[in-house]
Amino acid sequence: MQTPLHASPRARGHAGRNEYGLPRWRAADIPAAMIADDTPLLSSPIEQLIALLDLESIEVNMFRGTSPKDRSQRVFGGQVLGQALVAASRTVESRICHSLHAYFLIPGDPKVPILYEVDRSRDGSSFSSRRVVAIQHGRQIFHMSASFQVEEPGFEHQMDPPLVPAPDLLLSEEEFRRRFAAKVPTKYREHFLRPRPIELRPVENEDILHPGKRPPNQAVWVRATGALPPDVALQQCVLAYASDMTLLDTALLPHGMSWFDDRIQIASLDHAMWFHRPFRADEWLLYVQDSPSASGARGFSRGLIYTADGKLAASVAQEGLVRMRTRQSGDQSSA
Repeated sequence: MQTPLHASPRARGHAGRNEYGLPRWRAADIPAAMIADDTPLLSSPIEQLIALLDLESIEVNMFRGTSPKDRSQRVFGGQVLGQALVAASRTVESRICHSLHAYFLIPGDPKVPILYEVDRSRDGSSFSSRRVVAIQHGRQIFHMSASFQVEEPGFEHQMDPPLVPAPDLLLSEEEFRRRFAAKVPTKYREHFLRPRPIELRPVENEDILHPGKRPPNQAVWVRATGALPPDVALQQCVLAYASDMTLLDTALLPHGMSWFDDRIQIASLDHAMWFHRPFRADEWLLYVQDSPSASGARGFSRGLIYTADGKLAASVAQEGLVRMRTRQSGDQSSA
């Protein structure tokens, strides 16, 4: 069974601009830098995300990501992660990804497409291994190893999720962003207010611009903002995309810092993910996060992702650059 992962028909949204003067249905997590030339700007955010994950096959084991437009933004790490998993999944039949391990080597260039080259490392009786390299300008920007397994029964146990308020009892993301919109720096405001393909509802709503110091743990409800096809591989790719959101922020909590703060430089260095049980990325998932350590200008964070009925669906681990800016470091193109 080849993984379809093809874009669904794209319904156009209503033309015009919203109350903030921004184009309707332009996804914040998919700025123009991440939208393919043939993607209608007025399609819904989740349709834009599906289109973003619909890679072009250009040769056996070689795929090309969507061509970015905006020249001012870097490629979102979750995009590269999701697209790489799409590329790997398209070379595997009748097996489901159970883990991936990735490294972000240098920032992606939003002005050119990304080439994904898949190495079919091994196909055994139960497991298949793939290695994916993302290339721009003749250089590796990212690489990932992923393992796929046939479905089979085995021992079962899991850690239970914490008791937290249900997402319906929390502020919607739109309400949350409206509350803080006027305080967000002008240069971030357009991105902050755009509709998004992934909705986040933090269990603890606090001042995101001036957070107080608190223990390095948080819980966030997360889901896609529209219905997704039932394909398991696509569900995994969307969750991989979303898993890069908020996780590294957990390492900032004990220091009272926000990613809006220009004094710090933040970037994902690596990302690991394990898929344990079935889930739907378009239904509410609880992303429980902690950060056991920060040292050497790096923050380490972990996440457990539960379905709404308490099943452990996935686990995540990530280390990222968390550096106080100096005149020497500045906003370097690579860490």
